[in-house]
Amino acid sequence: MINQEEEDDELYEHHRIVVDSGQTALRIDKFLFDKLPNVTRNKIQQGINDGFVTVNDAGVKPNYKVRPGDIISVLFPEPPREDEVIPEDIPLNVVFEDEDILVVNKPAGMVVHPAYQNWTGTLVNALVFHFQKLPEMEGNAGRPGLVHRIDKDTSGLLVIAKSERAMNSLAKQFYDHSIERTYLALVWDIPEPESGTIDVNLGRSPKDRRITMAFDDETIGRRAVTHYEVVEKLRYVSLVRCKLETGRTHQIRAHMKYIGHPLFNDPTYGGDKILKGTVFSKYRSFVDNCFKCLKGQALHAATLGFIHPRTGEKVFFEAPLPEDFVEVLERWRNYVQYT
Repeated sequence: MINQEEEDDELYEHHRIVVDSGQTALRIDKFLFDKLPNVTRNKIQQGINDGFVTVNDAGVKPNYKVRPGDIISVLFPEPPREDEVIPEDIPLNVVFEDEDILVVNKPAGMVVHPAYQNWTGTLVNALVFHFQKLPEMEGNAGRPGLVHRIDKDTSGLLVIAKSERAMNSLAKQFYDHSIERTYLALVWDIPEPESGTIDVNLGRSPKDRRITMAFDDETIGRRAVTHYEVVEKLRYVSLVRCKLETGRTHQIRAHMKYIGHPLFNDPTYGGDKILKGTVFSKYRSFVDNCFKCLKGQALHAATLGFIHPRTGEKVFFEAPLPEDFVEVLERWRNYVQYT
């Protein structure tokens, strides 16, 4: 067994698996054998015995039965390679496909590409299973086919490049800000004015690099432009359409927080608590139930338009709101109508 207390024996997390809520009791060696491709069961058992596998930060034996909600970490002495992608048979919701491009509708909760604490279960893991020899942008090793991305807990449309021609064309269109992207967001309160443009620089928070902040100082961060309009007013929240002119990290989430209207159920930007409405317990219960319905913040990449890399023609795609988003909207509509 490895001495976990020796500072020189630092271990690096290569895989992090959260056991599904519907998982039945199963030996961890069998569970990992099913989850990790190209690894023998003997090697998995040896790794467990040597302390390279933890469950909820504690060592286990190969006969440990996994339980729903268990957090399993697979650790190794060497850091994971950023460009190592394990093919995984994960279904893709394909909206369109031809020899050059693939347009997918990503569900909320799916990470786009492998990174720290998310080396498996990503969109890229699925792509390398279903497609061979996808191109990679220079300096973007380990992210085949990607020319843009959306947040883990945001649902909606992504275009994937299947050829070098498509990669170069799409990358240039994103660089030129000529790609047309609109999102639907449920935000707290009703923005005033009900349509407008947010043109404020965005950059990483100096206190928490995971958070994007708006800066009034134009010398800090990078220029970010979001056009918005209210689509539907629902008393204490509103459905807003956002059109991106630029594509910064967390742009809509940070911009809407900046103007005082965080996205509904967005814990990173303060939208996961009641910001508008009554003090009655019945209302609090209603909002909490709406939060529980959603898989992430109420944000959906609804449309995507660009010039096709081969034909030169304008193409346009739409993705309907996911069921959880629709359900929350219906709940708010009923609340407004009957209270």
